Amino acid sequence: MDLLDDMRIFVTAVDEMSFTGAARKLGLSKQFVSRRISSLEQALGVRLLLRTTRRLAVTDLGRTYYERARRILDDVEAANLAVSSQGEQVRGNLRVSAPMSFGTMFLGSVIPTFLTSYPDVTVELELNDRTVDIVGEGYDVAVRIGALADSSLIARTIAPMRMVTCASPRYLEAHGAPQTPEDLRDHTVLPYGHSQRVSWHYSRDGRALEIPVAGRLRVNNGELARDAAMTGLGVTWLPVFIVAPALLGGRLVTVLDEFEPAPSSIYVVYPQHRQASLVIRAFSDFLASACRVAGAQW
Repeated sequence: MDLLDDMRIFVTAVDEMSFTGAARKLGLSKQFVSRRISSLEQALGVRLLLRTTRRLAVTDLGRTYYERARRILDDVEAANLAVSSQGEQVRGNLRVSAPMSFGTMFLGSVIPTFLTSYPDVTVELELNDRTVDIVGEGYDVAVRIGALADSSLIARTIAPMRMVTCASPRYLEAHGAPQTPEDLRDHTVLPYGHSQRVSWHYSRDGRALEIPVAGRLRVNNGELARDAAMTGLGVTWLPVFIVAPALLGGRLVTVLDEFEPAPSSIYVVYPQHRQASLVIRAFSDFLASACRVAGAQW
């Protein structure tokens, strides 16, 4: 076998975090996978993986080699696609990370349609609200919402994302509607966030306004905050895509509309070395198109 083959075996072992998983994915024996990675380590003169009885661990040098090897393998794949007769066919596996609420409320219907349109594509979708390390954790693409941290990743804007303050008609009838963001101090609020300190953001006369909030119920899931607000428990501040059906059905009503902050964005984010990937491009295009259709209700 040549160096590229050994690179591919090593990268797959890291992605699967086991020799058994790599062997299954590549159609090889576990012993062969272990032997080829040992041969690669001997040729390089460094330890890439630490073997334990339960799992693999990647050394610091192994992580560096993994990132560069993955980039090389992706470049080889892109080069082959560019000149082969199959170059215009979208195929391959796509590992996607997305926020929980966006995934359950939107991607649950979008992904099946995407797979129907591209029968040679498989998708591994993982939902969580933490910011994953795309390269280090082996994702091909991530959906992110709101401000992005500076990084070397490529970010494509696929849709605007508005935040709205809302409450149920029953709550507003009993407690009145806040007239200014500062009035929220006199209301029961339902914070949605992951940190102990949560702030809601508004705009007044073109200037940003940050209002720290605390309530009897703080959740890290927007759908739970929405449902609590619909019961009349209090006022919440959520992305429109989470509350749009409740707003359209009259179960929630927006307040403080004149202080609504400028929209942020929903992004598709992926590594620079994957920008030639046809499957990532197809997924990004498909998601952007689906968001444009849904945007009529957002």
